[in-house]
Amino acid sequence: MSRREFLKKSTLAGAAALILPSTLLAACSSNSSSSSSSNDGAATKKNKIKIGFIPLTDCASVVMAKELGLFEKYGVDVDVTKEASWAAVRDKLISGDLNAAHCLFGMPFSVYTGVGGAAGTELPIAMVLNANGQAITLANKFSQAGFRDLKAAKSAIEKIMAGRETTFAMTFPGGTHDLWLRYWLGAAGVDQTKLKIITIPPPQMVANMKVGNMDGYSVGEPWNGVGVRENIGFTHISSQDIWKDHPEKALVLNKAWSSQTEEVKAVMKAVLEASKWLDNLDNRKEAAKVIGHQAYVNAPAETIENRLLGKYDLGAGLGEHVYTDDYMLFHKDGSVNLPRKSHAMFFMAQYVRFGFLDQHPEYEKIADKLIMKDLYREVAGEMGISLPDDDMKPFQLKLDGAAFDPSDPVGSLKQYGG
Repeated sequence: MSRREFLKKSTLAGAAALILPSTLLAACSSNSSSSSSSNDGAATKKNKIKIGFIPLTDCASVVMAKELGLFEKYGVDVDVTKEASWAAVRDKLISGDLNAAHCLFGMPFSVYTGVGGAAGTELPIAMVLNANGQAITLANKFSQAGFRDLKAAKSAIEKIMAGRETTFAMTFPGGTHDLWLRYWLGAAGVDQTKLKIITIPPPQMVANMKVGNMDGYSVGEPWNGVGVRENIGFTHISSQDIWKDHPEKALVLNKAWSSQTEEVKAVMKAVLEASKWLDNLDNRKEAAKVIGHQAYVNAPAETIENRLLGKYDLGAGLGEHVYTDDYMLFHKDGSVNLPRKSHAMFFMAQYVRFGFLDQHPEYEKIADKLIMKDLYREVAGEMGISLPDDDMKPFQLKLDGAAFDPSDPVGSLKQYGG
């Protein structure tokens, strides 16, 4: 029996509940010539849809939607394809080689504003895939920085900087990992103009650290956990320590395909159902085995599972830290998946803060253009998923206590001294 067949026939109650409607839908589709949608809102016309992903733990909702048969349940024929880098994902979304992708939440805004692509290029966001679960790994020579100690980190980094060029890596200019790195450096008081920040694809982080190409990196799991496992570095801080329940990855669409409303809605429903399944912690062990496979993340299932459960071996003799309510989340009763305009505006404000943009963008206009909030509301309503009411309200970051007011993004930057 194949892995996919095993998952479909799993005796787990949650998986069984998900798969049964798929069988019924297939039976109904084969006996009907009607062109109307099925009762559960599934799309009826089966065009091949390609969804890209980068080998990271948070691709799990897209991968498990495939492995659990949920795309089939909602009537869409989907291939999930492993991509080499975020730049490749961007290019394939723009060209239409991908219909959609597991993507950095910040990428559409980075691309549209010209930070990470051709200015004015639209990559719409249908929904958020997950929150939390990224980290900054430092080389073992920085071990005196400890865990979440900004003062010690500043001292350790500046000591190295005084003797040679110091390099940190992230995964895409203006993406989430870039922002977590720069925000942390800013909170620690490290002058970013005096160090080098390079772009490395997530799966290549550990290998590049091994050969000394950088002194630390900001990336998603499991590559922080793998860095600890291979003793090349330690987890200094997680992204949830910077901003609890921050948006991380999003389901980003090719602009032309985003108008195929019924297909897009079917894909969203499958991913949302997989997100619910993943937030049942009893399912995360099985998810770790599946996504750890070579075809997906290609990393030890144990390392993936531990961090999915919030159990962080920090490395460098720092012991273990357990996150109890802010580990990687995929649904959280609907609070994760709503794409918020205020979050988009925060990212663009940080581009100004860190010198990516020399003038303020049209914050709300760009957020309105790229975030498909009305479509998400429609899908959530059809699935009975609650909608948070916190969009466009001020929020606070955990690391430095800074507040962001989406009604005044320009004024919000003044607290950073800009």
